[in-house]
Amino acid sequence: MNIKKGDQVIIIAGNYKDKKGKVLKAIPSEGKVVVEKVAIIKKHLRPKAQGQKGQIIEKERPIDISNVELICPKCLKKTRVAYVFAKDNTKKRVCKKCNKEI
Repeated sequence: MNIKKGDQVIIIAGNYKDKKGKVLKAIPSEGKVVVEKVAIIKKHLRPKAQGQKGQIIEKERPIDISNVELICPKCLKKTRVAYVFAKDNTKKRVCKKCNKEI
């Protein structure tokens, strides 16, 4: 999975097309990501103790990884990710458009 927590992404397909946001959570086992302020749902919570009131909270739901694309922090364009090995045998993510490390 090329997209990690904290990356800036743009939605390229679906109901939220062309919205931008930061990845709050990556779920590689399901192939989904949670993007900040995108795909908001309302969740109804029951009261936990007697005398308390129930609540309606808004939270982001996961969207499929195929519907998002990474925004390069250097060139600020949407891009794919390449991997290169540095001289000290560490794997680095690289922007395919500007060849800078992400």
